[in-house]
Amino acid sequence: MDIRRCSEEVTSIEWKAVTMSEEEDDLIFRMYKLVGDRWPLIAGRIPGRTPEVIDERYWLMKHGFFFVN
Repeated sequence: MDIRRCSEEVTSIEWKAVTMSEEEDDLIFRMYKLVGDRWPLIAGRIPGRTPEVIDERYWLMKHGFFFVN
């Protein structure tokens, strides 16, 4: 992994909104409550979704950087 890539700022193209179905949204929320931010585990339960899409694009855009119970 390129360390420079990790420190680069995210462009607006990379932060396109991700649309999830109501079922996906519910599953992500329930899995997060159960296992925390183990995005690969959560993504493995949703066909066609990657940990990056769920965490970086969907979860952070919907809930912000901090999740409040």
